[in-house]
Amino acid sequence: MGQNAHLAELSKAGVSVWLDDLSRDRIESGNLAELVATRSVVGVTTNPTIFAGAMSKGHAYDAQIRELAGRGADVTDAVKVLTTDDVRAACDVLAPQFQSSAGVDGRVSIEVDPRLAHETDDTIAQAVGLWKIVDRPNLLIKIPGTKAGLPAIAKAIGEGISVNVTLIFSVDRHREVIDAYLTGLETAKAAGHDLSTIFSVASFFVSRVDTEIDARLEKIGTPEALELRGKAGVSNARLAYAAYQEVFEGSARWAALAEAGANVQRPLWASTGVKNPDYPDTLYVTELVAANTVNTMPEKTIEAVADHGEIAGDTIVGTAAASQQVFDRLAAVGVDLADVFQVLEDEGVDKFEKSWSELLEALDGELSANRG
Repeated sequence: MGQNAHLAELSKAGVSVWLDDLSRDRIESGNLAELVATRSVVGVTTNPTIFAGAMSKGHAYDAQIRELAGRGADVTDAVKVLTTDDVRAACDVLAPQFQSSAGVDGRVSIEVDPRLAHETDDTIAQAVGLWKIVDRPNLLIKIPGTKAGLPAIAKAIGEGISVNVTLIFSVDRHREVIDAYLTGLETAKAAGHDLSTIFSVASFFVSRVDTEIDARLEKIGTPEALELRGKAGVSNARLAYAAYQEVFEGSARWAALAEAGANVQRPLWASTGVKNPDYPDTLYVTELVAANTVNTMPEKTIEAVADHGEIAGDTIVGTAAASQQVFDRLAAVGVDLADVFQVLEDEGVDKFEKSWSELLEALDGELSANRG
């Protein structure tokens, strides 16, 4: 059984298909390997919500939790062991894709503790720690693109650690993330690191932008406002790609780093599961096709694309002016865009913090029960 035609077409157009999910069941059942073999999957992203979901289902973690309880591990150590073991195993499943793409793909992402989103130094320390524990060259450390995250991103890149910058909602913040990446590369270069071994993606969230802006448009309620529903998420991502092109296809600063062997920081489309049933379920895939991008999808979205995703080549390049018009119109009807992006970032951090706390609480209960 070969690759699905629609997903193969997406890959051919320059979009790397990554799975936005991971669990021990997926690894041990061979499901992850099967998605690689039949669905063009060449990467995996995780986050605290995904781990919380994985550990709340089934019994795949029971034996290891018993063993950790038996040796007196506390909840912080236990969660680190369980999550890094899963990520390491997924890195090994994707090692062939890592090799064949010269390090571009075959990547698995793990997030620093979301409670550190506003703590620069602690984020750096944990990024270094996770990099050492997983000990796989195809790992990406996820660091939030918050204000406190920016210097941590630069520092981690400067130390030769590959980074997936997460929770980016606005084009302005995306520009700051690109700047942090370049600063990190310049530091790495000065320290004698081989720049060709450092990789990064910038995870730009899509569907949540539509969810937040659509709600505001419905509240405004005018025909002009209602007509803009479902347009912001794609337009925002397309403007982010224009910002990427501006730097990585035309700046002197980038040219000097590229000459030293540096890799571009690819835009990654995250939050690509469609939340509004009125919109096509492949909207955030078919409308965001361009070279040097990643689309990390929940399995449901991967299957929707496999079934009926019409991939018609690049759907981003040349759309910046029209996308900017959408944002000009949003501002004109009264959407406070600065507030939208701040709300989304705060909610994003809170959501991951809540998932992490729930995971720690549940795991603590299981450890206690097994010590009993």
